[in-house]
Amino acid sequence: MSKTASSRARARARGRYDFSVGTGASTGTSTSISGRSFSFGDPEPILSRRELIDYLECWTNGRYYEPPIPMGALTRAENVSPHHASAIAYKVKQLTKDFIPHRLLDRPTFSAWAHNYCVTGNGYLEAVPNRLGGIAHLKNSLAKYTRRGLVDGEFFYAPNGRDIHAYDPGSVFHLARLGLDQEIYGVPDYLSCLQSAFLNEAAVLFRRKYYLNGSHAGFIMYVNEEKLSEADADEIEEALDKSKGPGNFRNFFLHIPGGKEKGVQLIHPGEAAAKDEFVGIKGTTRDDILAAHRVPPVLIGVVPQNAGGLGDPEKADAVYYRNETQPLQQEFMALNDWLGEEVVRFLPREIPAK
Repeated sequence: MSKTASSRARARARGRYDFSVGTGASTGTSTSISGRSFSFGDPEPILSRRELIDYLECWTNGRYYEPPIPMGALTRAENVSPHHASAIAYKVKQLTKDFIPHRLLDRPTFSAWAHNYCVTGNGYLEAVPNRLGGIAHLKNSLAKYTRRGLVDGEFFYAPNGRDIHAYDPGSVFHLARLGLDQEIYGVPDYLSCLQSAFLNEAAVLFRRKYYLNGSHAGFIMYVNEEKLSEADADEIEEALDKSKGPGNFRNFFLHIPGGKEKGVQLIHPGEAAAKDEFVGIKGTTRDDILAAHRVPPVLIGVVPQNAGGLGDPEKADAVYYRNETQPLQQEFMALNDWLGEEVVRFLPREIPAK
């Protein structure tokens, strides 16, 4: 097979199209000019994570209920956006800061319990028994792997679906932020901002690939040169195909004797949009995330974009403590009712006068 025939076979395999411009059948000679188009670079997957917030109900496997939203998806989504992760960390630190350690519940265990609750909407504590039949201490059980049994009071730890550990009945306290669709597992209160968080992540990943690609969003190499033969076009295609990939930025020399001006052009489609939309997407998604978490931007390190700033951080902290931290503290005090003992306590803060 000749080089031209083999290149045409490769073109058919890649889905390249040849557009016949003209033929010379009337003179008995063939003067066909073939136009060609091909693409190089790997295809980019487009993932839709809408299913994360499209939960319906909890199904059972015969022993325990499965959560309506995959817990592993929520834990992975924690770091999908810096504002999302920072808002969660701020909530946990505010709770841990004022927590008063107890002989049954130390500060690290409470911090882990609060972290699980703020991320997944579920927090579990196991009452570890002592030799006298009482409670030795409380131990955090990861919400990602803890499941609620069909029988009230039964809980299971299922890290891989096979090695399932059954807790003693009545030994696990479940703190859940219940939703409107079911009353078995809790759901986090930030679900409304997950799509914005994923868009924020997609913008960052696109920007990173945009930078690694030489600060351009790809280009069209347009060749309108009569003196360029099919063999030359094959060599150009092969050279461009070899130049793709990280670290393969190379100069490309092309010489066409007797060529005309603008015989070869590089067209950058959507170049301005690729540069300008990034900042707008980042700002809009950040506002959505902070609105869902109800955390003032001045408290999590957001840099102000105007001379007026983001307000007084002391006042913002006082308002957040009164409207968000204190109600969240009261949710954790539900453990006291379950134990019949005041285990969860918080230091009061002095709120400055208005």
